[in-house]
Amino acid sequence: MQQQVPLPPDVAWSRPPLLTARRQARLTAGLVATVVFLTAIAPLATDMYVPAFPQVAGELSTTATQVQLTLTTFFVGMALGQLVGGPISDQRGRRIPLLAAVLVMTAASIVCALAPTIGVMTVARFVQGFAGGWAMVIGRAIIVDLATGARLVRVLNVIAAVGGIAPILGPLLGGLILQLSHWRVSFWLVAALGLAMTSAVVVAVPESLPQVRRHAGGLRNFLTAGRIVLGNREYVGYLLVAGAAMGALFAYVATSAFVLQTMNGLSPIAYSIDFAVNAAGMTAAALVAARLAGRVSTRKLILTGQIAALAAGIAMLAGALWFSTPLSLAIVCFFVLMTAQGLIIPNGGALASAAVPDHPGTGAAVQGFVQWVAAGTIAPLAGLGGTTTAVPMAVLMTACAAASLAGLYTAQR
Repeated sequence: MQQQVPLPPDVAWSRPPLLTARRQARLTAGLVATVVFLTAIAPLATDMYVPAFPQVAGELSTTATQVQLTLTTFFVGMALGQLVGGPISDQRGRRIPLLAAVLVMTAASIVCALAPTIGVMTVARFVQGFAGGWAMVIGRAIIVDLATGARLVRVLNVIAAVGGIAPILGPLLGGLILQLSHWRVSFWLVAALGLAMTSAVVVAVPESLPQVRRHAGGLRNFLTAGRIVLGNREYVGYLLVAGAAMGALFAYVATSAFVLQTMNGLSPIAYSIDFAVNAAGMTAAALVAARLAGRVSTRKLILTGQIAALAAGIAMLAGALWFSTPLSLAIVCFFVLMTAQGLIIPNGGALASAAVPDHPGTGAAVQGFVQWVAAGTIAPLAGLGGTTTAVPMAVLMTACAAASLAGLYTAQR
């Protein structure tokens, strides 16, 4: 493989030095914290709600499948919201569309909390996901507006690392809410967080896209920008790097409870601890990558994670095929897989954004769309084995790791 230089020479953006310096000076800790807040809302809105599925089904007089559909519609909304929100923010600017998205998400959370039927809940969850995805992609575009080179990679890794705490807290908060109160309280909490997020945007987020850098609107211009970013081989390569890694991550999320609890007898408390440890491993890896940005090639960090993820997938597949997925093997493979994603997903996303500096909103939108479509597609496929075999999950883990490696090769050609 050809030796790669560190990121700053790789990402030579054609921006006036004075303008770039002025924008970098505006990248404050408060702004980064707000973007972390925006990034964390999706896993919180999902993970706090999942433990309450049986209660929701009982109270709304519906089936488990229909309750599960509310999760699917949320993911679909997330994907579409990012696809639409990025290009519109390229046209209209970042600040006002971001405020609108956060307010809509807050309103949809209130509707979820008050939903009288599963139909109302399903529609509200779609709107909640759509607005949340819209807000997430604009937050990412703001970072791309204000940072370049190693600083961009560093900030995106910090956001991914700190945002990784949300999947740890989400199930714990959801379980605590169910112990002390009602499942609807989780949606009231998300609504309260939405109001806090609105205040944070008003105080800490400036308009990062001046008029001179905005693109004309309309579907035709959106399609043109989409063709430009998808015609960039480097961007497409890193898009596959991060998207395939996201698929591997959700193969784990969708089936780990069955593998560890149903197949291996792990208690719910022990499973929650293991889930938290794996999320902490991913967070730690992203923080390490942030510290190494500019000193170690970002592509080398991605490759390290990809090799580890592929090894975990192969070992898991062998264990599922011939050894009935022993507990010790599953725990180790899940930890390695999740830790590897901390090196792959944020770094792959950063290099994809760097490849299309003239269309940051569209580039971020396509990234978000691909990643959440991968999540929504892989999750049900990984569960095809039911509670008796981990083979489908292991096959998907391995295939996604191999596809991510192919994306890195494509980007480096």
